[in-house]
Amino acid sequence: MTKKTAAELLPPGWIRAGSHPNQYEMGVDPNEKHSGSRSGYMKCITPKPGGFGTLMQMFEAGEMKDKRYRLTGWTKAAGVSGWAGMWMRVDGPAKGKSLAFDNMRDRPIQGTEDWTKHEIVLDVPESATHVAFGVLLNGDGQIWMDDFEFEEVEKGGESFNSSSLSRCAWITFRSSSRRLRHS
Repeated sequence: MTKKTAAELLPPGWIRAGSHPNQYEMGVDPNEKHSGSRSGYMKCITPKPGGFGTLMQMFEAGEMKDKRYRLTGWTKAAGVSGWAGMWMRVDGPAKGKSLAFDNMRDRPIQGTEDWTKHEIVLDVPESATHVAFGVLLNGDGQIWMDDFEFEEVEKGGESFNSSSLSRCAWITFRSSSRRLRHS
């Protein structure tokens, strides 16, 4: 077994996925961050990638059921020739069937851009079993991600719950002392 470099280590709770995850390097970057001491990143390592990779988390829907949630996150891109996006998915009891999904395909991250805030708002029905989220990269380039946050949004307007839901193992890519607890 070979020793992994810091770049190849994923924070607890984060997983590599996608149609071609092995065409992308994924890890933590202590030199590039929106806040804190580091960020997560994905970088294409294949000359002509044949699909996408994603760095993601998934958790049980629990207290999010029958509510609307806003996922906010910050990304930075360098030389993205295909497209990238932050994404959120709500899964139901039927295997392979999503109840709600947004991957920013209609508003892609492309080219090179400094840290930019993105938002996704989805309803989480009572029948939801899991919520998944992350960042995907489809094509050449590199993307960094940091400071993900879930906030409950009132279904009838633009009011927000002042307390955010902290259900993910390592949303901000900060040191282990700043891990967010699972409920």
